Amino acid sequence: MQTAAVTEAILQVSAAEIMPRFRSLAADEIIEKRPGDVVTVADRLAEQALTAIFRRENPGCLVVGEEGVYADASPLKALPHAELAWVIDPVDGTRNFASGSADFAVMVAEVRKGVTTRSWIWQPVHGQMYYAELGGGVYRNDVRLPVASQPAPMVGAVHGRYGRPLPPADERVQLVRLAGCCGVDYPHVVEGRRAFLGYWSMHPWDHLPGGLMVTEQGGVLATIEGAPYQAGVTGRYLLAGATPEVWQLARGVVRDQFNR
Repeated sequence: MQTAAVTEAILQVSAAEIMPRFRSLAADEIIEKRPGDVVTVADRLAEQALTAIFRRENPGCLVVGEEGVYADASPLKALPHAELAWVIDPVDGTRNFASGSADFAVMVAEVRKGVTTRSWIWQPVHGQMYYAELGGGVYRNDVRLPVASQPAPMVGAVHGRYGRPLPPADERVQLVRLAGCCGVDYPHVVEGRRAFLGYWSMHPWDHLPGGLMVTEQGGVLATIEGAPYQAGVTGRYLLAGATPEVWQLARGVVRDQFNR
């Protein structure tokens, strides 16, 4: 699909299936898939709509959606080897969305033979569309973002250890909590508002879209062991840094915090 067609599909599905339900969800439209993990009817309908669009345009493509994988994990296993795959997070930040917070997003990544080639992050309430293409940079609402220098101040947003409150950071950085939405956190890095991010979970729908944007801006997305993140990569902890130097600093900070 052409970039403009994918962008339009995301906008249309968001307008039809997500935004009419924002701050209007009935109690039975919020479901707990497992303890602490919620999904809404908007997630499911948006994923179904985007899946139908991608399969209509590319009948042989693989679709890996967060909600679909919950029911059938086989597409996730096939993702690293697929000729063409579309990875969908229909409502990233579902808990934010369900509680009425504006910090949620629709995220899509195009993956070819394990390599993320294009990605989109749409923040409906904020009216921000981020787009990245491998080797082509990052755009916000059709305007290319400049490559940021090393962020100042050095603020990192990370998952604390096993849900515990974050301990004090060393004097070089300030640690804050994540936004509860990768579709908000990753744009913060590419815009220079965050220096680094840290996550326990490594689901491709959470990290492939924003990960391409970080690396296109000269940053690094890798496991704490140093393995570059892409489809199929797993590890103990995932770090995104605005620059290679920031990534190394973040690894030291996180290891120090978790070893305390």
